[in-house]
Amino acid sequence: MTNDLIRTCAALVLAAGVTLVAGCVDKSNPDIIDKRSVERWNYLIAHEAEKAYDYLTPGYRATQTREAYATAMNNRPVIWKSAEFQGKSCDGDRCDVQVTVTYSMPVPGKSERRTDVTSRQSETWLRLDGQWYYLPND
Repeated sequence: MTNDLIRTCAALVLAAGVTLVAGCVDKSNPDIIDKRSVERWNYLIAHEAEKAYDYLTPGYRATQTREAYATAMNNRPVIWKSAEFQGKSCDGDRCDVQVTVTYSMPVPGKSERRTDVTSRQSETWLRLDGQWYYLPND
């Protein structure tokens, strides 16, 4: 075997291993919320609310289409900049999650000025059919 062929085979084996391990993540484990809560915010920050939609509870998604949700979230006057997981408190199939979010918002009366704000957001996450979902409180 040539070195290029060996490297190609090694890369394929590594990729298959990563895919296998990723498929073994226990999505029912509350530890996954640490990651999922920030992933959802990162989609909102990137103006990809259509992807954040998949993190919403099935019941909430039944009340609003992906397109309507994406339009509403992507056109907000705030500009989300960053999100950092702070902690969670879980009881069975419910977790109360704390995320610190930094965003920019218009200054009232100064149409061209914006100010950066950092606030702690409380989120409710529910485990449904073995998967954790965000339940908006609006």
